[in-house]
Order: sequence, then structure tokens, then C-alpha cells
Amino acid sequence: MNISGALEIKVFVPAKNFKLSMAFYEALGFEVVSIRHGVALLSLGECSFLLRDGDVTEQSGNCMMHLLVDDVDAWWQYLSDAELGARFEVRMSPVADQPWGTRDFKLNDPSGVLWHIGQHPDTGAGAA
Repeated sequence: MNISGALEIKVFVPAKNFKLSMAFYEALGFEVVSIRHGVALLSLGECSFLLRDGDVTEQSGNCMMHLLVDDVDAWWQYLSDAELGARFEVRMSPVADQPWGTRDFKLNDPSGVLWHIGQHPDTGAGAA
């Protein structure tokens, strides 16, 4: 069997309130590329995922995403300045160095999906 033909992998992220979630992700910098049959393709540079209209509370509360960026401190400042917490009633943690080597912060989306936004210690701002 030839398994070298894989082209991409995307996750379906649940949305309790589809329009609110799309607005949240647009505020994060994602572009809504398409919407078909209750599924939106959201893209940020080379990264993308599928936002699904409809909530399965158990799924959204257990769904975690990881976004690797080149400057986590700049991302945190940008999102903090955008006042996402007040606009979308979401929580964002401070940036912290993790024992496994990344520097990251956590951000919940309006449906409760937990995003880890971080950078590797050898990349991005301040890298040697």
C-alpha cells in the first residue's frame, strides 16, 4: 500500500454559535475561505481548520488545538489589545514557559475549545 499520497489533515471544531465563533476567529486573524452546509473553512497562512455549526458540548469542552507561531509574545499582545475577553467572553492566560520546552498561552474560544498558542524555544523572537 502506498501511503505517501496524504495531502493534508484538518480538524472539525464545534461551534455553539456559528456566527459568533466565525467573528471570534476572524478577530484572531483567520480568513473565512468558504462556508458550505454548516461548515466553514478558516485559514491563517498555511494553517486551516473546519468550523462546524452545531455543538456537542462534550466535544467542545474536550477539544484542544495547538497553533505554533513565530513570536508568541507578539501574538499575546495583539490578542490582548484586541480585548477578546470583553468582546467574546473568553479567557486568555499569560504567556508561560512550559516544562516540555514551548513558550505558550491558552485561549478559550466562545464554545469552550481550548487553544494553545505558542512557539518553540529555538524559533521566533529572541531565538539565538
